[in-house]
Amino acid sequence: MSLAILHCRAQYGTAAPPVTIEVFLSGGLPAFTIVGMAETAVRESKDRVRGALMSSGFEFPQQRITISLGPAEMRKAGGRYDLPIALGILAARKQFPLAALNDVECYGELALNGELRPVSGLLPAVLRAHESGRSVIVPRDNAPEVALSGAAVVPAASLLEVTAHLAGQERIDLARPADPEPDAGQSPDLVDVKGQQHAKRALEIAAAGNHNLLLIGPPGTGKSMLSRRLPGLLPLMSNQEALETAAVKSIAGTPTIAAQWLKRPFRAPHHTASAAALVGGGPTLSPGEISRAHNGVLFLDELPEFNRNVLEALREPLETGSITIARAGMQAEFPARFQLVAAMNPCPCGYFGDSKSDCRCSRDRVVSYRNKISGPLLDRIDLHVAVLQPSTGMLRDDNPDGENSATVAARVAHVWRQQIERSGVANARLEGKELAAVCEIDDQCWSLLESAAERFNLSARAHQRILRVSRTIADLAGRKKIAPPHVAEALSLRCLDRRW
Repeated sequence: MSLAILHCRAQYGTAAPPVTIEVFLSGGLPAFTIVGMAETAVRESKDRVRGALMSSGFEFPQQRITISLGPAEMRKAGGRYDLPIALGILAARKQFPLAALNDVECYGELALNGELRPVSGLLPAVLRAHESGRSVIVPRDNAPEVALSGAAVVPAASLLEVTAHLAGQERIDLARPADPEPDAGQSPDLVDVKGQQHAKRALEIAAAGNHNLLLIGPPGTGKSMLSRRLPGLLPLMSNQEALETAAVKSIAGTPTIAAQWLKRPFRAPHHTASAAALVGGGPTLSPGEISRAHNGVLFLDELPEFNRNVLEALREPLETGSITIARAGMQAEFPARFQLVAAMNPCPCGYFGDSKSDCRCSRDRVVSYRNKISGPLLDRIDLHVAVLQPSTGMLRDDNPDGENSATVAARVAHVWRQQIERSGVANARLEGKELAAVCEIDDQCWSLLESAAERFNLSARAHQRILRVSRTIADLAGRKKIAPPHVAEALSLRCLDRRW
């Protein structure tokens, strides 16, 4: 009889709870049993492990093999347990010292010829292993992504390479993270948008304070162009933010490459997307678009065309910055701290309020169309800005270009640094006492705000969002205190309060 113990981790959302793999070889009729709430892919690993061991030149033990995956009450899924199970069998047969497994975690799916195949969702496990002071052995194809975490990563192409490394016969060099590559100019530039100074100003304010933004206007006015240029105005992510975002992408099966490491994600799902696609779910509790946009931008074009139930599912994540998905016997939490940017037409035909085109919609159709966006959801959008048709003269090639994205991004970065130094978060995330302290206003500002609240029937949430936007406008102006012109501009950037 012999026993080998290895360390691994499961995946539940972005959590990576530890799993202890015990391999026990005993006498009796040959058998191969896996216990510990293993799902189909894990139970099938015994056939992959047998084939990989024999193809690699190892003798498969003609004994009773019992694999225990603990804790027993936690579900285990996926092919990540193949490699540790195979190594446990070899360690129990004294193919290499058991002590070699003490400070290492192993992951990887085995092909029948002994090669290691990549598995998804490894980054959260590698991050937790690094915190525990352990190195990790992973398939070579997973190494570029997980090496960005800063952990000690041993990349291997086959079972034979891993066993030679553990036995000390042929050590494998640790994977080195690639350096993030600079932006080669592929990002859309703000200078491409002709005219629309009012909308550009709103875009800068939204970027500077991380505020949610809704652009409303006729077709062809540049709403989508403006929205797609927002990521180019935002500062690069911190290393911690990059790790959080990369962990979600890893779970979703889209590994992060070095060129994307510090860039904020931009997600633009089609309006036919389901609630599960947007917020997450499915049989394996995969992250949705709001989680894939974590620390970045979620762009919803043609906002009223989305199913109303889908849009209502955004309300809680917009407030909490996370989403908890519960299914029978399963629960997973994903981060969802995203900046919402949306675009919509003012009516079904698109030309309501356009002086250059005739609107064919009745007032009831316009109201019905706009009511697809509920008041509570609109309340969570800091800025709603009218985007009008530019004059023909603004579209001439010889018309002077406006500011490019780099110039605006420099101002935004300066304001971001101020906010982080002052309160630790962007202005849009200010809450409670911090909000009251940072957004303190005088009697004139209060009078202006109270007058607008009474006239437009603003909610307490809208009142707070106006204060946050006013703080951002003051920051852009280099002012320590919020003044009446800052509050007035913040109120002017909420057109739907006046027309709803």
